[in-house]
Amino acid sequence: MSARRRTVPSLLDDPGIRRARTSPRRFLFAVPPLAGHINPTVAVGAELARRGHQVAWTGHRPSIEPLLRSGSRIFNATEGDFGRRLPDIRNDWSGLRGLAALRFLWEEFTVPLGHAMMPGVEKAIDRFHPDVVVADQLVLAAPVAARHREIPWATSATTSSEFARPLAGMPKVEQWIRDQMAAFQLDHGIDDLLDLRFSDHLVLIFSTGALVGDISFFPDRFAFVGPALGRPATGPFPWDWLDGRPAALVTLGTLVGSSGRRFLGAAADAVRELDIQAIFVAPPETVADPPPNVLVRAHVPQLKLLERVSAVVCHGGHNTVSESLSQGLPLVVAPILHDNSVVARQVEAAGAGVCVRFGRVRPDELRTALATVLADGPHRAAAERVRESFAAAGGAAEAADRLEKLA
Repeated sequence: MSARRRTVPSLLDDPGIRRARTSPRRFLFAVPPLAGHINPTVAVGAELARRGHQVAWTGHRPSIEPLLRSGSRIFNATEGDFGRRLPDIRNDWSGLRGLAALRFLWEEFTVPLGHAMMPGVEKAIDRFHPDVVVADQLVLAAPVAARHREIPWATSATTSSEFARPLAGMPKVEQWIRDQMAAFQLDHGIDDLLDLRFSDHLVLIFSTGALVGDISFFPDRFAFVGPALGRPATGPFPWDWLDGRPAALVTLGTLVGSSGRRFLGAAADAVRELDIQAIFVAPPETVADPPPNVLVRAHVPQLKLLERVSAVVCHGGHNTVSESLSQGLPLVVAPILHDNSVVARQVEAAGAGVCVRFGRVRPDELRTALATVLADGPHRAAAERVRESFAAAGGAAEAADRLEKLA
């Protein structure tokens, strides 16, 4: 018998197993209370259901339920104190930057979420009897519970940032994160340790090498399937407001807090002098006195709207970046959190957009960046190359194929 590992190994261990396809099967998705992490699983789950499989989700029901179609099966897994504290956790997290945000992510969100979800995930597995558990990278409870029950598990990697090894220059920080996962596994009775962010069976990455960069050295179990687009439409939109001029979508996601007000004000000033229209996704009160060519809406049907705009200004959230590039739209990226910065660098390296400073951008700087990507030039051509790569990767259908082989 081989010696048991006492430390979590790094990213690229030996490739895992692959199993023959069987049907119908049961798939349980374990997701955190973050819309950007839930959305890709919606599309993959819908594809699996279309093929006749049974699909369920486990996690924070109030976060999951609005994003799924009516009648979807959900097992709540965040009862108790963590669920009650979630609004405060999100608010505190949104005000942090750099390593402080990363430390908060692990100490105040990921590890406590794992402990809070463990009983519910175990109960969901015991009631649903899945053939495969699909665990988001931030849901530590799911791979641990799957390993206890000897069920194959796959990783759902909803951001490509981890695969660029953004902390390679800070080995002590990388080791600290692995230590967090090691302690979690030991707390729950596992001493044959793994890096819980990367399944030893299958890792689904909702991106491609056109954005991530060189992926040739990844083992076969790392499947770069491209975006799985499943964001639901949210409410009506005044389509007749669009008058035929070039339009830009400006969105900062859900983890912005009060710091977004200054950026949105600068963006409004930036587009005031451009012959374009801009749709800002934000509470109306956050944009004081918007110019006539700016429409502020708290919610928009984003996928449909992306079919009608010419460029996107965003914070570097992986979902918005992927959805934009899936339409061949160039970007202006103003990263907020750590993984946003990684994705922003990937966009810039791919030639599909330009980066600006979230906290200190000036209206004239943002105006120049937006005018640059709106022009029919190299940024648009690069965005189109990424779009072609995404389309060829297969998206939700390819992810479902991989999961069927694992089941």
